[in-house]
Amino acid sequence: MPAGAAQDTRNRVALVAMTAIFFMWGFITELNGVLIPHLQSVFQLTHARSMLLDSAFFGAYFVMAVPAGRVVARVGYKLGIVIGLLVAGAGALLVLPAAQMGSFNLFLPALFILASGIVLLQVSANPYVSLLGAPSRAASRLNFAQAVNSLGHTLGPYVAGALIFSATLLSADQLAALPAAERVQSVQPLYVGVALALIVLALAVYFFRMPALTEATEQADRQRHSFAEVLRYPHVRWGVLAIFFYVGVEVTVAHFMVTYVSRPEIGAMAEGKASLYLSIYHGAAMIGRFVGAALLLSANPRRLLPAYAAINIGLLLTTMSTAGGVAMWSVVAVGLFNSIMFPTIFTLAIERLGPMTEKASSLLVMAIVGGAVIPPLQGWVVDLFKATTGNETQALQYAFFVSVLCYAYIVWYGLRGSRLTSAGALPQGRG
Repeated sequence: MPAGAAQDTRNRVALVAMTAIFFMWGFITELNGVLIPHLQSVFQLTHARSMLLDSAFFGAYFVMAVPAGRVVARVGYKLGIVIGLLVAGAGALLVLPAAQMGSFNLFLPALFILASGIVLLQVSANPYVSLLGAPSRAASRLNFAQAVNSLGHTLGPYVAGALIFSATLLSADQLAALPAAERVQSVQPLYVGVALALIVLALAVYFFRMPALTEATEQADRQRHSFAEVLRYPHVRWGVLAIFFYVGVEVTVAHFMVTYVSRPEIGAMAEGKASLYLSIYHGAAMIGRFVGAALLLSANPRRLLPAYAAINIGLLLTTMSTAGGVAMWSVVAVGLFNSIMFPTIFTLAIERLGPMTEKASSLLVMAIVGGAVIPPLQGWVVDLFKATTGNETQALQYAFFVSVLCYAYIVWYGLRGSRLTSAGALPQGRG
């Protein structure tokens, strides 16, 4: 087999392995969308306090992104991915004692460790997929992998809802009468399954023959670029903020979905049934990413990105000003137009960086901390409006203005902030 054909085969095998990993971390991330309303109900938490679960999970991205980047620089992409899977598996297992003891506070470090493993996967896998082939198709390739990630997001709430909300045949009143420790133990089988799947994936990846791609890591760089040097490139600097706001708004809309859709004025349904609409939200994102992967083979990502963000602004303004089915489906439809945002922002922000790619990737993954900041902020706004108006549904709607502002920034980034400048186009003359 010619060398070029053999390389293409290795790239395809590696891409298949990566898509399985993208699926798994999407599945894990969206478990929070069901876990949060469940624990909020069990422990009688405010909206702001329940969103501390997101702060613990997504806070790991800020704390661990730079250390994760150093691990990848030292051991390479493949071992970085294996370590990430094992750390995430350990975090999933730590959910078990938290549930057994019925302690909300113990869920926080468990989710932090679980997310720390996913941080290693993000730092390794996103640039790795971008580099597995022709640079001109990097956005399309990463959108495809993120589409499979969205499949994980889609199935996660459905499986979690079935296992958590349907884990007992007791009535709602009988379930409410149980001690918190007994009600919260319904999450244990789910996280045992997650831990086992992560360990199996780690073993599989360890034995795969995957391209090293060391040319895009510090191992191939004679200089040691600083993070400050990488941030001098405007498309990177503004891209870090774009990831911050995008992940923040994606997580916020998703993790308010079950609570919002179940409200009498919106969907008028039980939380277990409302979790299905969270799956539909992520299913729409999955479909959008497959479509986006095809569109981005020819479309300009700097035009498609702001167009999608503008549509989501319109959808949120619709749900804020209506009720019933219109309000419900307009917020669910946001998922469809979220579809291309993360992978497109990511590829625009690391464009033409050569050996600086790894450090830029660490900064972008660090920016995922937006998922720890924006949901509690919107939760605080909900609590504030609820205290003022006494109407929880209206408070939930008013608070979506926080999400509107996040999408407005993404519109600006696509149109202006992502442009390559003469100062930031070709580091070290690399193309």
